[in-house]
Amino acid sequence: MPITDLLERNAKLFGNEVALVEINPEIREEQRVTWKEYELIQPTSTAFYRRQITWSVFDEKANRVANMLIERGIKKGQKCAILLMNCLEWLPIYFGILKSGAMAVPLNFRFTAEEIDYCLDASDSDVLFYGPEFIGRIEDIADKIKKDTLLFFVGDQCPSYAEDYYRQVSNVSSSAPLVLLEDTDDGAIYFSSGTTGFPKAILLKHSSLSHSARMEALHHEITKSDVFLCIPPLYHTGAKMHWFGSLYTGSRAVLLKGNSPESIFQAVSNEGCTNVWLLVPWAQDILAALDSGRLRMEDYKLSQWRLMHIGAQPVPPSLIRHWMEYFPHHQYDTNYGLSESTGPGCVHLGLGNIHKVGAIGIPGFGWKTKIVDENGSPVVQGEVGELCVQGPGVMVEYYKNPEATAEVLKDGWLHTGDMAMQDEDGFIFLVDRKKDVIITGGENLYPVQIENFLMTNPKIHDVAVIGLPDRRLGEIAAAIIQVKEGMELTEEDVNRFCLDLPRYKRPRKLIFAKVLRNPTGKIDKPKLRKLYAGERLVEQQIKS
Repeated sequence: MPITDLLERNAKLFGNEVALVEINPEIREEQRVTWKEYELIQPTSTAFYRRQITWSVFDEKANRVANMLIERGIKKGQKCAILLMNCLEWLPIYFGILKSGAMAVPLNFRFTAEEIDYCLDASDSDVLFYGPEFIGRIEDIADKIKKDTLLFFVGDQCPSYAEDYYRQVSNVSSSAPLVLLEDTDDGAIYFSSGTTGFPKAILLKHSSLSHSARMEALHHEITKSDVFLCIPPLYHTGAKMHWFGSLYTGSRAVLLKGNSPESIFQAVSNEGCTNVWLLVPWAQDILAALDSGRLRMEDYKLSQWRLMHIGAQPVPPSLIRHWMEYFPHHQYDTNYGLSESTGPGCVHLGLGNIHKVGAIGIPGFGWKTKIVDENGSPVVQGEVGELCVQGPGVMVEYYKNPEATAEVLKDGWLHTGDMAMQDEDGFIFLVDRKKDVIITGGENLYPVQIENFLMTNPKIHDVAVIGLPDRRLGEIAAAIIQVKEGMELTEEDVNRFCLDLPRYKRPRKLIFAKVLRNPTGKIDKPKLRKLYAGERLVEQQIKS
């Protein structure tokens, strides 16, 4: 069924129940309270930092967006872009676009003006919904945007060249539009992270979106009584498709605008959250705050929190072992996926498999996997090869890019570009991105393996291993090490610690600096390589 059917069903069955809550902790920074004090506060006294909508209001708002677009001439199959920070308006706009028969095109809020212009053109978008944070960037490209593009401003003090979103949606019907949607209809275009140049436009069908909702609910045993805390940006398939589990079960979700350890614990405590998806750096920050005593578990109501899951990047096993020291009752899952596979879950660890922590897991609901060599032939179990996935979430194509599509879609299999191996129990371990493999003196080094080892050092907060140019060996492994706050670590300390690694895996260069990550928590290795490769070349020139 089309993903919009789930929203309409929830509006009928659970109309008066809360669907979405928005929390902006920055607004009430000066009024932090413990959960015990919070229980004594009347709801009206917290309205200035908290907003909510019911399922019926959610559906009505989506209907208004759809009817507004239809009245403005938007037809089935056209594209409507969304450029918003996480907010209560985000999902009703997304579903309104889908209900109109158009395709939703979420844009990364970190995109530069040039990238926004590129994505609007690459997706053939005829509409753009954008917020006040992006006024400057839109003004920079105003003369490049197609003249007939509809610009809807979602905020106060609408610019003269755009239309006031709130005013426009208030003047149309809240009844469901008469648009027939099918499973096979195209539903959305998402953009890749763009780490190898400009991002690619990924075309997904309604059936893929609907399957991801069912899969999320099954994988994480989501029930009507669960409350999901959504922290990552909604433009990303990870956040959206994890929230789809709440949509599938009609359960409540909380959109948190901020990711500090305190704000996360406050939201879990105050809103009764049971299910939280974290990125690796946020989990690291929480553990560091707990270790230092800055964050105290007894100040919050956390007993209902049953599930912590992580995705979007390899997860150091040491991090999860450390997490379980504080939360031994937590269920845990690792979720693997790509935007090309309709987000997370094509491979997942599974709630009962924490003994396999370090693996990305087994094929998800409805999915198949295989690991192949450079010729596309399956490798022997235990050997490293490229992970390929096949299932109902595989993208239709890279929109208007048949050459790039042919590179990754072969006989119905999506070639992920991730190097992996499978153990004797069938669990898949991610070794590294194909392009991140370091070849030093003819040996293949997989940075994730070295990163996982270094993360077992109790003084290391975060680490990234990259390849840097070397005249003699071709490349060497360099470790960018972010030391935990208040601790000291020297090169000698790290080199001594690395004696437990095989000699060829030991980093040959150590850099003590902040580990750069992108908005979805992945280590930004292209940026790190660009940042430090030049320094390495200068070093070699000096030595020569």
